[in-house]
Amino acid sequence: MAHAHQKTDLHTVDFQVDPVVLELGQRFVDAGHELSLVGGPVRDLFLGRTSPDLDFTTDATPDQTVALIRKWADNFWEIGRAFGTIGMRKAGFQIEITTYRAEAYDPESRKPVVAFGSSLTDDLLRRDFTINAMALRLPSLELVDPFGGVRDLHASVLATPGAPEASFSDDPLRMMRAARFASQLGVSVRDDVRVAMTRMAERISIISAERVRDELVKLVCGQHPRVGIDLLVDTGLAEFVLPEVSALRLEADEHHRHKDVYQHSLQVLEQAAALETDSDGAVPGPDFVLRFAALMHDVGKPATRRFEPGGAVSFRHHDMVGSKLTTKRMKTLRFDNDTIKAVARLVELHMRFYGYGEAGWSDSAVRRYVTDAGPLLERLHCLTRSDVTTRNQRKADRLSFAYDDLESRIAALREQESLDAVRPDLNGAEIMALLDLKPGPVVGRAYKFLLEERMENGPLDPADAESRLRAWWAEQPEAVAPATSESPDAPATSVSPGSPADVESSLTEESK
Repeated sequence: MAHAHQKTDLHTVDFQVDPVVLELGQRFVDAGHELSLVGGPVRDLFLGRTSPDLDFTTDATPDQTVALIRKWADNFWEIGRAFGTIGMRKAGFQIEITTYRAEAYDPESRKPVVAFGSSLTDDLLRRDFTINAMALRLPSLELVDPFGGVRDLHASVLATPGAPEASFSDDPLRMMRAARFASQLGVSVRDDVRVAMTRMAERISIISAERVRDELVKLVCGQHPRVGIDLLVDTGLAEFVLPEVSALRLEADEHHRHKDVYQHSLQVLEQAAALETDSDGAVPGPDFVLRFAALMHDVGKPATRRFEPGGAVSFRHHDMVGSKLTTKRMKTLRFDNDTIKAVARLVELHMRFYGYGEAGWSDSAVRRYVTDAGPLLERLHCLTRSDVTTRNQRKADRLSFAYDDLESRIAALREQESLDAVRPDLNGAEIMALLDLKPGPVVGRAYKFLLEERMENGPLDPADAESRLRAWWAEQPEAVAPATSESPDAPATSVSPGSPADVESSLTEESK
């Protein structure tokens, strides 16, 4: 690593820069051009972090850049050429080199109108925040910081190089980035930036859902997600991005008859993140699915709040309502289906545990809990434990002990039987053979019957399962006249005995 000491008004920084960076800088200087490391990688040097992704800026045109790196890079690409950016890989680093820009934005669009510039200072002025508007000239390692990025980084403050209104007007996504950096870096936002975000919050509406989603994921997965969400809500940005979360503030009624659901949700988010594991554990962090479910778990409460006689407040079925609201919001934000289903399912299941300590669950109830959670079980454990924010220590301890007991019950059952992907003791092909049936809804009903038997009683030996199935079949009207052809609403399906397709092939949508 190459080293250089850079004096600032605040402190001395020992820059450690990979030789690849210095070599690239020397190539440009030898060709009569400027090259500087810029933005996040420079900020991270002050934070003691390194990144495999390096951003550079230069006065060279894209054509000149290609000529300089064509034989030097391991490989390169020109996808961003229209924006002045040439990408490449070298010695394990992903590198982007962008020609100085002095760009403007269409007020109704996120897309910039690109104009190449000739000044490093002008290029830094157009960047989002002062902590990202620093550059390191190469190969000299001279720090260029015309807007006080080092000062603001030292003070943990987020500010814009120019007027924040102008910056956010040029690119409204920067308001989301402010909240994201607040989460990732734990920085506060300067008053003028907060005011501008509040005044201009509605402009986030012109940004594509995909871009907003990507910033939201980074925010939720940051080290301080509560800070980022709070900033979105306080400035009004959440009204356009996560209105369901903003609505939770309405739940703090003037009589204080129940807890502030918004603050509770932020605390659950923090507590869930604290339960994440390392890469070898059950829920490696940061885990977006767990964290977002924690944030959204109570969004069904505003729609289900009822004041009961005697002053009590109820939120019946808020778990189901919240699951639907979560699904709708995530679809709007263009999340993939698997992520949507996982988060919504956790929201739906987050109340399932309550009552366990008092009611005393049967083995059947424990099986259903595990089966309904499926691959989300470890996340559900974390979410349910995180959902305890009471200041009543006795109540908190009671819930914790009850959940410890549930996990012990699950472990004990797992030693006796498989709880993962619980299936009936006879598969679809075996059911059809025993009852002389062809694929159709009746097979689906028989499958569901055996699945219920498996849930209630645990594993059965094949003879017992067959006996119960025949007894059930004797009570069905179809047993009087066994089907000799498929019912008209059940198209022919090829089923191989014992195959994983047994369930899907024999169940119609009606019987599922």
